[in-house]
Amino acid sequence: MSSLFDLLYGLLEPWLLLSLAAGYLPKTIVGIVKRGAWATFGNWSAFSSEWFAVVWTVGGPMVRAGAESKVVPLLQGRVRAGAVVPVDVATQCGVGGTVIEIGPGSGMWVSIFSDKYVTGGPEVKDGKPVFKKGERSRVDKVYGIEPNPGQHPALRARAKDAGLEGRYEIVPVGIEDIAGRHIAKESVDAIVTVLCLCSIPDQEKNVAELYQYLKPGGRWFVYEHVKSHPSQGEAISLYQRALNLIWPTFMGGCDLCRRTEKSLRAAGAWADVDLAMPVDEPWWATTPHLYGILTKPE
Repeated sequence: MSSLFDLLYGLLEPWLLLSLAAGYLPKTIVGIVKRGAWATFGNWSAFSSEWFAVVWTVGGPMVRAGAESKVVPLLQGRVRAGAVVPVDVATQCGVGGTVIEIGPGSGMWVSIFSDKYVTGGPEVKDGKPVFKKGERSRVDKVYGIEPNPGQHPALRARAKDAGLEGRYEIVPVGIEDIAGRHIAKESVDAIVTVLCLCSIPDQEKNVAELYQYLKPGGRWFVYEHVKSHPSQGEAISLYQRALNLIWPTFMGGCDLCRRTEKSLRAAGAWADVDLAMPVDEPWWATTPHLYGILTKPE
């Protein structure tokens, strides 16, 4: 049972993050002035992106530290019904082969594609790789879909540090413009979305677009914060909606109330959908997560 302290801290935590963002507003403004990038002040989208990038230099590592214990087993295929499970009971294959990563930003999660996390390898049958359940294979190619050019230098450096130079390719456009960027439809083994679908424009349309790039049998790995679950009660739903009145302004357009599961399920046909709220998340979570793997039919 959650203690009163845990409950109060959980309800107040979003305000601490908003305070963090507000605290970095002066630094953002000073940086823009020093560069003489005056046009940024007349373009809310550009200003918001720059502000959030400054905030994320501190907030990003904090988020990774808290989420890594879920994301690593997710990419090994060891997640079922919102829980991490042992390899011998895993029902999904891990990441390997050719991957699309959405919204890598400055590369906070890039290292998870490195060979450091490989736990096995695909068997080859009839000239085709057969990925193993509960294991992560070598990632041969990653397309990082990142339209913000200001993030590219750090992203490129982190890919190099992870040993992915030559294997990690930055695609400098939004999801809607991937077509024509030499990524063929039905050509990737996996799509990875970690805490990014909350801020992409026109989520339902872009998720459906991404679906088309998965090979038959491809997997979509999901760890996203979403709209509160009905089981959390109406009070949490109301509180989340109230927070969301100001949250996107301070957090680079991030939307607390995205119905991401609905968008994913509607994207196309799935052979298997294993999505759930993590079993260890409390009922009072104001940023509850959607966690799991979807598999495209063969």
